[in-house]
Amino acid sequence: MKTFPMFLNLAGRRVVIVGGGEQAAQKCRLMLKTEARIEIRAVALEAELRALFEAGRIVWHPDALTANAFKNAALVFIATGCPGFDAAAHGLAKSAGALVNVVDQPALCDAITPSIVDRDPVVVAIGTEGTAPVLARQIKSRIEEMLEPRLGDLAALAGRLRNLAALRLGPRDRRDLWCWVFDGPIRRQHARGAEAQAARDLKRAIETGQCGAAVPAPVAVVGVGPGCSDLITLRGVKRMQEADIIYHDRLVDPQVLELARRDAERVGVGMSQGCQRWPQSKINQVLINAARRGQRVVILKSGNPGVFEQDSEEVEALKAAGIDYEIVPGVVAAHGTTAKIGDDPAKRACDGKLSLTSGRAAIWNSQVRKRRKTPARP
Repeated sequence: MKTFPMFLNLAGRRVVIVGGGEQAAQKCRLMLKTEARIEIRAVALEAELRALFEAGRIVWHPDALTANAFKNAALVFIATGCPGFDAAAHGLAKSAGALVNVVDQPALCDAITPSIVDRDPVVVAIGTEGTAPVLARQIKSRIEEMLEPRLGDLAALAGRLRNLAALRLGPRDRRDLWCWVFDGPIRRQHARGAEAQAARDLKRAIETGQCGAAVPAPVAVVGVGPGCSDLITLRGVKRMQEADIIYHDRLVDPQVLELARRDAERVGVGMSQGCQRWPQSKINQVLINAARRGQRVVILKSGNPGVFEQDSEEVEALKAAGIDYEIVPGVVAAHGTTAKIGDDPAKRACDGKLSLTSGRAAIWNSQVRKRRKTPARP
């Protein structure tokens, strides 16, 4: 990323907009959604901006522009429509240490205005680093369809009840509660207009500690198939986002780990350069210890641990310790291999057939060996 997405707290802070025409009005409309104090720096104002000034919603300074005009501004928009004047104003704003956006001049921008999906206080920002604004708008349209119009009201209700939940529930129960709220009956009630009932049910759940959430097992053995981040199952992603700690080996693609909760602890237990693989007994014990501490644990396994549950030493150790576990199968590695093959039809026909055949043969041989309890042929 060349740009880092971050939300600015503008409540009560100055936002300076240089320009009095349509471009400046567009930025002003955007900033009016915030709690910023908006100052317009321009010799004259077009009708919309003048109406806002007369209504007391913005401040207008028609005097000459100086660097002092930008001092202590949280954000500056320069939108006069004149490239020369915009560049000069940019220089003054930068000399005052301001964060600057110059309309239609990406090279002069410290900050880029994203496409925004507004469900205040839920806000989704989409950016393409100025390369494809049309694509950003298309993504915005799809997200608008995904998020119900009153979702922000539900988020605001949750915000008002967070302190009550913190007083009555422990950290794990709170997380389970909010997962249930936003992925269960409360959200569905709120979306269809039963907002008062949704609020009552949420308050009752907080007060009683009973929300009816389906609580996952403390340990999830998640298969990552052939290792691609786009071939892991939705349930596998969900368990990673619920996890407090994730154990993985070196074969797991780093992009798979990016699907986890940002604050989840990640522990590599596999062999890597300069390090030895953890003994299996140590892996088993740390899983058991973490689960007994009340942590949500995920162990990522290459391939598909759902094919032969008894193959997993971790599962056997969890059984022996009396700890609940869940196996989340991955995409069968043999099938995933064919999905990763390139666009060459001949290569797909050959490599895909070989990979699939080899995978089936390996599974069949494993089943036969287990039934006969005979070692594999050298």
